[in-house]
Amino acid sequence: MNTNSRADWAGSLVPRPDASAVVVNPPGAGRGYWAGAPSAVAGEDGIYLAYRLRRPVGAGRGYAVKVGRSTDGTRFETVLTLTSEQFAAESLERPALVRDPAGGWRLYVSCATPGTKHWRVELLRASHPSRFDARQRVVVLPGDDKTGVKDPVIRHQDGRWQLWASCHPLTDPDEADQMITGYATSGDGLDWTWHGTALAGRPGAWDSRGTRVTAVVGNTAEGTITAFYDGRASAAENYEERTGIAAGTDPAALTAVGGGGGPAVQSRHGAGGLRYVDVLALPGGGRRLYYEMTRADGAHELRTELRD
Repeated sequence: MNTNSRADWAGSLVPRPDASAVVVNPPGAGRGYWAGAPSAVAGEDGIYLAYRLRRPVGAGRGYAVKVGRSTDGTRFETVLTLTSEQFAAESLERPALVRDPAGGWRLYVSCATPGTKHWRVELLRASHPSRFDARQRVVVLPGDDKTGVKDPVIRHQDGRWQLWASCHPLTDPDEADQMITGYATSGDGLDWTWHGTALAGRPGAWDSRGTRVTAVVGNTAEGTITAFYDGRASAAENYEERTGIAAGTDPAALTAVGGGGGPAVQSRHGAGGLRYVDVLALPGGGRRLYYEMTRADGAHELRTELRD
């Protein structure tokens, strides 16, 4: 599959905000109030959606992760709420909701270590998305004193667990907003082996400061992986990432598709934030997109679109 056909295929799934609907409103008006960072899975009785709620710094930051259930993909009933206090975390970021191949459910939660720039990922397991218990959590991606790890994208394929996660340097606190996407594999989804950087920013491009894979949308018959990712060019654009497309034949070595002149899509409001795109393949055919987008007052809302 050549670069143009990759771009055309993934381009057919690029968000079209004018055709989208609000799923979850932010918990307040104005900058710093967010609803988003979605992760969607199809269950036997509907779509389950995990997402993060945030208030401004000093007012709670990422204070909760919620899991909701919907039969139409747009209107969700909350079945579970987890709080940052339950994880002894200063803030929670994007969760990853995953169906276990044995029939159970997993929730990987991104947790900020209090008083630091460090992030880690903890795992909850349950028989149903409403039954996750924070008291039974286990750290599966601890990071270390040089690297914080968060926002995992996880899938199980051909008997192997695969993970793409945002990795942040911690040696210089002023540079900790930078990010690359690392790739890892596992036999059980708990103990991970890292295989290097899957996607990094391009000098001088719109994504030069950082890249974060948010959805791996498919493998073609030729083995090509296509993904959506968040990118930004400066520390000032932190929290307002925009969406790009990457592809490759090796999950540990993705390449941005298209020139470095601009993202594939962004919001028309504020600094253009449109990020954390997730793509859910529906059991009956078609796909549903979920993503976080900046609105006119600077708050972020969670939106969805249906694609045939």
